[in-house]
Amino acid sequence: MPKKQLRSGEATNLPNDNRPDAGRFLPRRHFLGTAAIGMAGLAAPMMGGVGLASAAAPMEPASGTGPENYLNVRQFGARGNGKVDDTAAIQKALDAAGKQGGNVVLLPRGEYLVGGSLHVPNDVTLQGVFRSPNRGNSGQDKGSLLLATGGKGKPDGTPLISLGQNGTLYGLAVYYPEQTCPEPPVEYPWTVRQLADNGSLVNVTLLNPWQGVDFGTVTGGRHYIHGLYGQPLKTGLFIDKCEDVGRVADVHFWPFWKINTQLMEFTSTHATAFLIGRTDWEYMFNCFAICHKIGYHFVRTPSGAPNVVLTQCGSDEGSPGTRSISVRVDGNQSHAGISFVNGQFMGAPSIEVGAANAGPVKFANCGFWGGPLTDAMANLDGSGQTIFTGCHFISWAQQDKSAPAIRLRRGRLIVNGCQFMDAGSRQVAIERGATAAVVVANSFCGPDRISNAIGAKAQIGMNSLT
Repeated sequence: MPKKQLRSGEATNLPNDNRPDAGRFLPRRHFLGTAAIGMAGLAAPMMGGVGLASAAAPMEPASGTGPENYLNVRQFGARGNGKVDDTAAIQKALDAAGKQGGNVVLLPRGEYLVGGSLHVPNDVTLQGVFRSPNRGNSGQDKGSLLLATGGKGKPDGTPLISLGQNGTLYGLAVYYPEQTCPEPPVEYPWTVRQLADNGSLVNVTLLNPWQGVDFGTVTGGRHYIHGLYGQPLKTGLFIDKCEDVGRVADVHFWPFWKINTQLMEFTSTHATAFLIGRTDWEYMFNCFAICHKIGYHFVRTPSGAPNVVLTQCGSDEGSPGTRSISVRVDGNQSHAGISFVNGQFMGAPSIEVGAANAGPVKFANCGFWGGPLTDAMANLDGSGQTIFTGCHFISWAQQDKSAPAIRLRRGRLIVNGCQFMDAGSRQVAIERGATAAVVVANSFCGPDRISNAIGAKAQIGMNSLT
């Protein structure tokens, strides 16, 4: 008999309810409870089905002489039955691969209990059976699943998996069976940490980590992430100390584990999906987050500031009644800064540029939708320049009817070729502390409602009124 499809917040009598359950995979708008918002539902694609694949899954890892020479964790004593602790057996296989100068360690389908931690040596790949990020349903017939129990209650402890130079995770899922729900969630160490250059994750699912991927605590360059799904409860992906180009694609932080009202409220008021510090060039593509307090947070750390280009990336709002922020910029590099192209955002507000930021922030061909708590969509307090080109804005000033779509408090602003779709609402407010502004060649649905407190320092004109 097929499993009943559960609605958001509905109780279940199924056994082992804390485990992943394909029957609870619901459309994003259903669990947010915001269907009445209308066009707000366009902020990100509706999701459904049991398994989700990355847009362009890479080819499976190559080995020097073929799969017959791969190492198999079962040959080193791993049971994969979810009952016997397989930490030591898996580590033996990884160490053996490291002594060979690098190899692939196969993790056949099964549930591998890991009560300790694992180290992937230099030039070694720990490879499961998935060829795309998987929702990670439990059971030996559901792929390669690590059941992580080590480090419970110790967020600063040893990560579950550490990657040596050129270390790779490929085609596996990680699940914390002792994680509580709805709340409070249990704190755990990072699931994955890079310890050197060229750490890679390909087609990996982290179902319910407290902290997901740490590519920032240890200095390293040229990290590569392609296909990472999960529901991080505190922090999804942390990048810092990256001294050479990093690449991140097809990362999707969404409720893959549980759709639960209290859990959604927790992540919407505490969690950050992407936390990015110093990175000397970072290319991000097709990344998405929902139900986090902050979607993308760019910060200056003791190591430096970020320089990031993000294409087709977006962030959706949090649980009803919470004020999420799609993008928060508190620091970036002055010569290039942060650039979003073809992005989509919801939040209250969608964009915040903090007072400490002095570098450029750019949005091109992006869409901004408001939720029920959205007033200003962009609050700009930094001393640098913010640019909106070819963007569209809809459904702001939901609580405060005088709120503008864009509020410039400090720094410089350029707005051109954008469409402001709310008739009668203020489009832009240029306040006394601003340095300069250019607002030209935009389309307004309704009258021009731009407030300007800096006089001739602002150039405003050629805006189309309908």
